[in-house]
Amino acid sequence: MQTIPFFDAVIIGAGAAGLFCAGQAGQRGLKVLLIDHSDKVAEKIRISGGGRCNFTNRDLDVRAPHKHFVGQNPQFCRSALSRYTPADFIALVQKHGIPFHEKHKGQLFADRSAEDIIQMLLAECEAGQVKRWQPCSVKNIAFLASGADGSSAGSYQIDTSQGPVHTRSVVVATGGLSIPKIGATDLGYRLAQQFGIPLVERRPGLVPLTFDGAGWQPYAQLAGLALPVQISTGSKKERMAFDEDLLFTHRGLSGPAVLQISSYWCEGAPLAVNLAPTVDLPEALQQAKARSRKLIANELATLVPSRLADAWAQREAEWQRPVNEASDKALAKLAEQLARWELTPTGTEGYKKAEVTLGGVDTKALSQQTMECKAQPGLYFIGEVVDITGWLGGYNFQWAWASGMACAQALPGPQ
Repeated sequence: MQTIPFFDAVIIGAGAAGLFCAGQAGQRGLKVLLIDHSDKVAEKIRISGGGRCNFTNRDLDVRAPHKHFVGQNPQFCRSALSRYTPADFIALVQKHGIPFHEKHKGQLFADRSAEDIIQMLLAECEAGQVKRWQPCSVKNIAFLASGADGSSAGSYQIDTSQGPVHTRSVVVATGGLSIPKIGATDLGYRLAQQFGIPLVERRPGLVPLTFDGAGWQPYAQLAGLALPVQISTGSKKERMAFDEDLLFTHRGLSGPAVLQISSYWCEGAPLAVNLAPTVDLPEALQQAKARSRKLIANELATLVPSRLADAWAQREAEWQRPVNEASDKALAKLAEQLARWELTPTGTEGYKKAEVTLGGVDTKALSQQTMECKAQPGLYFIGEVVDITGWLGGYNFQWAWASGMACAQALPGPQ
C-alpha cells in the first residue's frame, strides 16, 4: 500500500507571500511543501517595478493602515504589519547583500534586478529545507475530521498532479486574478468557497481607466504624454486624492495617479483632475494677457506641456486667439477647466493590465494574528487573495511579507 507523504504545512502558490511564508516556516523546523502550477516562481516579483521590484515602502504607517490599504476592514492588516515592518524586510535584504535605492515617496527598489529578491526568497526556502513541486496542480483538497493517527486535530489530504500529500496545515497564497498571462488563476477563491469562507466581490485594482471611443477622441492624440497632476474622486466626505504623474493613452488614462485612484473609483463616478496643480492659472493667464500678444495656446504651453496646451485651446473658439484679445471670462473659464477637468470613465483595462485584485477572502473570516480561518482549523489565507489591497509603491509586497510571516509563526510545529 502506498504511503502518502506527510508535511507539517503545504503552501499553495509560489509568489511573494507563499515563498516568504514557506522559507520562514521551514526555518522554524517545519517540514514544508510549496507547490505551484507554474514552472516558474514569483513572476509578479520579476515584472514589478519595471523589473527592479519595488519591494517595500519606508513611509508605511503601521499604526494607521487605512492610510495605505483598501478593503472592507483595512485595520485587519495592522497586527501583521506592526509585527513585521518594512525595516524588518530591509534588514533581510541587507543581510543578503542586495543593493537597493529609494526612488521617491518611500519606495524602495533593487538596484540591479527583481531577480535578486527572488533569489533571496529561494535562498530562504533552501535554508528552511522547503520542498518545492513545480509545475504541480491541485486537483482536490479534503478535510479529514481526524488525523491519520486518529487524533481529533483534523488534517487535510491534497490530491496533486504529482500525487497525494497529507498535512496538518494548508496555506493558500495563490494571489489574485490580475495579469493572467503570468499564471493568475481563481484557485484561491474556489478553495475559500469549498470551505464556506465568505468572499468580498473582486475587481481589478491599480488599473488604467478607459473612456468611450467618441468621447475620448479629442484626447487620443495626447497618447504618450505624461505630466504631474492632482486627481480625486468621491464625495467631499469620502474624497480621495493623489498627487502623482498621469499618462494619456489611446483608450484613456494611466500612470501612477490613475492606478492609485482606480482602487477608490466606483463605476459611474466622475474624476476631477487638476492638470496644473503647482500653478496659479487665473493669475498666470491674466499676467500673460497684460504683457503678451501670443496665441493663448502658446502662453499656456509655458504652464503645461505644449501638446496639452494645443489640444485644450482647440476645445473652444474663444481660446484660439491672441491672449491679449481674450475676455477675462474666457480666460477664467480656461483656468477653471484645466484646474478641474471633470470626466467619467466608462471602465478599466481589466485584469490583463491590473497590478492587483481588489476584494477576496473576507477578513472577518480570518484571525488577524495568524491568518487562519476561524471556522476551518488548519486553513490559512495570505497575501493578495485576502481582501486587503495596498497602494502602488511597495505596499502590496509588504502585506505579502507581513501576512506570510504572521502565518509562518502561527503554523503548528512538528508533533
